[in-house]
Amino acid sequence: MADKRFFANSGPFPLGTIAERVGARLNEGVDPSFMVADIATLDAAGPSDLSFLDNPKYLEAFSKTRAGACLLDARHEAKAPAGVALLFAKEPYRAYAKVAQLFYPQEVCGTGSYADETGVHPGAITHPTARIGEGASIEPGAVIGADVEIGAGTIVSAGAVVSRGCTIGRHCWIGANVSISHAHIGDRVMLHPGVRIGQDGFGFAMGLPRHEKVPQLGRVIIQDDVEVGANSCIDRGAGPDTIIGEGTKIDNLVQIGHNVVTGRHCVIVAQTGISGSAKLGDFVVLAAQVGVTGHLTINTGAMIAARGAVIQDVPAGQQYGGLPAKPIKEWRREIVELRKLGRGGNKPSSGSES
Repeated sequence: MADKRFFANSGPFPLGTIAERVGARLNEGVDPSFMVADIATLDAAGPSDLSFLDNPKYLEAFSKTRAGACLLDARHEAKAPAGVALLFAKEPYRAYAKVAQLFYPQEVCGTGSYADETGVHPGAITHPTARIGEGASIEPGAVIGADVEIGAGTIVSAGAVVSRGCTIGRHCWIGANVSISHAHIGDRVMLHPGVRIGQDGFGFAMGLPRHEKVPQLGRVIIQDDVEVGANSCIDRGAGPDTIIGEGTKIDNLVQIGHNVVTGRHCVIVAQTGISGSAKLGDFVVLAAQVGVTGHLTINTGAMIAARGAVIQDVPAGQQYGGLPAKPIKEWRREIVELRKLGRGGNKPSSGSES
């Protein structure tokens, strides 16, 4: 259950309103006026709460739940305990996400839930040329540089630094101790604590008698609805810009090098590193600890399994894995064969040769 000290519940809501919002079908005989007070997991939910079942692994928990209502796929109806109002949805987890947004809208970027009050706190340092939008909040210890533009409803949290000339759109959340330079940021962007945006790309002309630093003269462009996890770094471009496409979700501890371009709605999971000038198409997924070599392309819809090392272009819609990364079926076959060898399953014949 959500701790009321940290999360404000906007409920209750009638079950019929919830079903309409998520496109779910109420089970026959369910009262659409039944009031749902909150959301909760199957094991924690009470008679006034709504829960969900998505993974069949939790069917036993579902069969014992005390929830008043539950989102699920219709094929699991027979497992439902008596008295639970059922809402049938093709994608129960996505439907639950929309219900959670209904009950806790302030936890979705752009609602201002993270700020105690709007305006510039006396403990913040804001340059006279900075332009702060209506309803924005600049918290104590934040530093806003010259000619910065911050859109309406955006929150810049304690200790964050927004350097000269940067622009931030509307209804963004800039977490504590974030640093932003050489960057233009769209609307409804979330940067979690410790994110670093726009620092030098790692560019050197290597050789004797010393490595010569290459000035990094590009920017970082972050499009609308992007989320960047804690302590991730996005370097500015060397000349071209580093671009993070609309709707992309980046986990904690991710490194994105200079000139990288991601498409729309990519997912980049923790501890992944993307080398300079790599390009990702739309809806690309990089699982945890993936490494991507520079100057290659991972095309639209491709997925790379955890710890994959990408050293060549990946075709659209393909799943790759391994080190080096290769088509997922090929990689799995190799793993099976290695296991056989490890167990002695393919030992050479012991017979003598003539």
